Amino acid sequence: MRSTLRHISILFLLLGLTMTSAYSNEIEAIPKPPETISIPTIDISGETERHSVVAQGTTEIYQGHPCTVSLPDGKTMFCAWSINHAGYLGPLARSDDGGKTWSGLLDVPDNWEEVTRTTPTIHYLIDPDGVGRIFVFGGCDFPGRLRQAYSRDGGKTWTPMKDTGLTAECAPKTIMSFDEGKRLVMWCDRRGAFAPNRPDADPYIWQAESLDGGLTWSPERPVVRTQSRWGQPSVIKSPDGKQLLMVLRNENSHSLFSVSDDQGENWSAVQPLPAALTGHRPKMLYASDGRLVMVMRDTAKNSKTKDHFVAWVGKYEDIVSNREGQYRIKLLHSNAGWDCGYSGFELLPDGTFVATTYIKYRPGPEKHSVVTTRFKLEEIDQKEPME
Repeated sequence: MRSTLRHISILFLLLGLTMTSAYSNEIEAIPKPPETISIPTIDISGETERHSVVAQGTTEIYQGHPCTVSLPDGKTMFCAWSINHAGYLGPLARSDDGGKTWSGLLDVPDNWEEVTRTTPTIHYLIDPDGVGRIFVFGGCDFPGRLRQAYSRDGGKTWTPMKDTGLTAECAPKTIMSFDEGKRLVMWCDRRGAFAPNRPDADPYIWQAESLDGGLTWSPERPVVRTQSRWGQPSVIKSPDGKQLLMVLRNENSHSLFSVSDDQGENWSAVQPLPAALTGHRPKMLYASDGRLVMVMRDTAKNSKTKDHFVAWVGKYEDIVSNREGQYRIKLLHSNAGWDCGYSGFELLPDGTFVATTYIKYRPGPEKHSVVTTRFKLEEIDQKEPME
C-alpha cells in the first residue's frame, strides 16, 4: 500500500512539474499603455430609430445578459438572455427580419430555468455531415458547470439542458470551425488550470474541441493564463487566416490580448491593449470592407463614454500592433452606470451590424431591457465626433 501511494505521489509530482514548466512564463511584466484615448468617438446613442426592444424591463423584471445568433438565411435571428443580473436561463425570442422586430417568448423545456446565475450564449453549429443546429449554452452557479441544449429544426423545438462535463461560469462567446468543418473549438475561462476550480486559484482560459458538431466536447485544456477572473475570451481569425487573436476582459486594468500562430495549439503571453480597446465581454466581427469592429462595455478609466455600450472600429493589425485604431462609437446610453454591455453582435448581408445588449434604457423605475441597435460603417464614417 505504501509503495502504491509512493508511486502515485511521484506521478503527481512529475505531472505538477510539467504543468508548472508549461505555464510559468505566461504572465510577463509588460509596461501598461497610456490611460488616455486619442481617437475620436461618434455618438449615435440618441438615434432611437436604430433601436429595437427585444424584451422590455418592468418595475419587477430585470432582463439581463443577452446573446444573439443569425442563421444562414441572413434574416432569421434568435436572442437568448437571463432574468435578473446573471440570473436564471429561459427567455428566448426570434426575429424574422434581421432584428428589427421580435417575437414573444418561445417555448423551451422547464429545466432551462434550473441553469441559474448564468450569462447565456447562443450559436449555430454545423457538424461534419453538414447538419446545422442552434445551441444555447449556460454556466450553472459556482463552480460553474457548463450546460447546453439545442434545436435541429430551426428553433421550433429544443432539447432539455444537459451538462457538457466542462467547467465554466461564463458560457463561450466564440466557437470556431477548423479543418473544413470537421472540428469545432470553444474557449471559456475558469479559476485554476489543473486544480479544482477554486475561488483563490489563478485564472485561465481553456479550450475544448468537438468532432460531432457540438453534441459532445473533449475535456477542457488550459491554454492562456490571464490576469483576473472572467476573462470572457473573444477569438477571431486574422484576415489571411494564419493567426488567431484572443481579446480578454481584465477586471484590474486594460483589456488583454493573446495570439496563436498554430491554430490554437499554443498561445502567446497576454499583453495589455490601449485604453481605446478596453472593455468587458468583447465580441468581434469583420465589416465587408475588411475593418474589424468590436462591441463591449466601456471600462477605460478616462473614457468619455465609460460604462456605456460602445464599439471600436479599426484593423486587425491595430490590435496586434498595440495601436488605438480608427474611432469608437457610443452605441447605447446606460442609465444604470456600468451595468450593461454583454453583447450579441451580428452582420447582415447588406453590411448592417446588429448589436444587442442588456441596459437600463430610460431613467425611471423600470429595470433593464434587452435592446438592439443597428448601424453601417459607411454611415458612421460621415458623422462628426463627440466634443
